[in-house]
Amino acid sequence: MNKLKHALLIPILGLALFSCQDDEDVNFDAPVISEFQFGEGGTHATDGTAYRGSDLHLEAEILAEATVASITLTIHGHDLVVGEGEEEWDFSQTYTDEKYLVRNPTFHEHVDIPANAPAGEYHITLEVTDEAGNTSEVEGHLEVLSLVTISGLEMDETVARGNDFHVEFMINAVHGIHQVSVDIHAHGVTPGAGEVEWEFEEIYEEGYHGLTEAEFHEHIDVPANAPAGEYHITFSIEDEEGNIQEFESHIDVTA
Repeated sequence: MNKLKHALLIPILGLALFSCQDDEDVNFDAPVISEFQFGEGGTHATDGTAYRGSDLHLEAEILAEATVASITLTIHGHDLVVGEGEEEWDFSQTYTDEKYLVRNPTFHEHVDIPANAPAGEYHITLEVTDEAGNTSEVEGHLEVLSLVTISGLEMDETVARGNDFHVEFMINAVHGIHQVSVDIHAHGVTPGAGEVEWEFEEIYEEGYHGLTEAEFHEHIDVPANAPAGEYHITFSIEDEEGNIQEFESHIDVTA
């Protein structure tokens, strides 16, 4: 009989202890965020670079003792200069999708980067909050690049009318070059006797079309009867997906 009482007493004591534990507050450690990776979305890259006009892939592993309540992602630029045709870009979103409101979720999202966002360095913060009120965050830096970039411009500063001037620069286009356009027009120049107003528009494809990297190297003729003065030049590089990168320069035409 004593043995039976003892056997019955053990589960009763266990239930009592379990009940006491339920009544006490349980302390959960804050979530742990690891393997935070991000990069160009099309290839699920993890090198910390992406392209404007494309999407950004982000992924992280979250170890949470308590159920996750929310995940917040913020992206903002580091004192970036906003150029002509560009708009400042900041991103902030809180994710409360069902797939994340669990213990130990994997964060996986794609964020669109506007085509007119300034290129440069951006700061990324991923913050995780659990149902116990614990919060953890991890930070990183993203380099936003242009799908089309131009570098190493070399061009004559002056040209005598009746001669040609030289221009060259390097083009890198992730999706390949479609065409290069050159537009030249005068800045308030009035033609004199025997002179004819000069404007130049030309599209260059041969030797450039389809290449992801090319050196633009051309010589442009200036008519002998073009008015002397300052001329404005716009170079436009369009890639195979319609993304356009422009830059401007000037040249003085002399008599």
